[in-house]
Amino acid sequence: MKKTLALILTIAMIASVAMLAGCGSKKDAGTATEATKAAEADAAKTYVIYSDNAFAPFEYLDTASNSYVGVDMDIMAAIAEDQGIKYEMHNEGFDASMGAVQSGQADAMIAGMTITDERKATFDFSDPYFDDGQVIVAKEGTKLEDLKGKTVAAKTSTVGGEYAESIKDQYGFTINYYEGSDNMYQAVLTGTDAACVEDFSVIGYAIKTGQVKLQIISDAPANVKGYGFAVQKGKNAELIEKFNAGLKDIKANGKYQEILAKYGY
Repeated sequence: MKKTLALILTIAMIASVAMLAGCGSKKDAGTATEATKAAEADAAKTYVIYSDNAFAPFEYLDTASNSYVGVDMDIMAAIAEDQGIKYEMHNEGFDASMGAVQSGQADAMIAGMTITDERKATFDFSDPYFDDGQVIVAKEGTKLEDLKGKTVAAKTSTVGGEYAESIKDQYGFTINYYEGSDNMYQAVLTGTDAACVEDFSVIGYAIKTGQVKLQIISDAPANVKGYGFAVQKGKNAELIEKFNAGLKDIKANGKYQEILAKYGY
């Protein structure tokens, strides 16, 4: 009787262990399947990325190829290749890009966007990929003291606009806002505004390449900060991680400097 009871208990224990093992395998298999599906979905995802459309040399229309080119376009392409990111680019303008990310219409934006504490309230940023600051630009012969009582052009929703606001009382000017850099330059060239505030690298490129006949009348670039790749706050963290990893890689392998050299930096 004792032997029979012992045999029954042994069989029961073996069956229980087998059942637990089976349950564990199913659970592990389910978890593995979910992880695999998530990885496959991530690999198959095509991100929608927005950018500016007139901010040379970071993004601008190349009329010969009828496509947008520039530092941002090349950096994004290099990082995407390095990290296996699939994306489609929409060059819709700076304000439109910010709005698209904030509304969820776009997954991210890369548009010479300066990283600021104020913007961090609504965006998550990558590591900085380029540093720049603001300068005041006007027709040849214009001096800073000539701006008193005049209007100065600035772009809406930009750090350049914020900088213009911070110095307008010091120099005694008022501000006219424009959607694009080209509009600002034209306003200064036609005399609508006495000067404009622009990122140093952008206006420097425009002057150097002969696109505009203006001169920088302020001292060294002010308010220097980094440009960042941006997503909606709390969203697409994996995309920020991939961008940062890719940025690190292209800096290490020389591709980053090759891109900057292409545009004169």
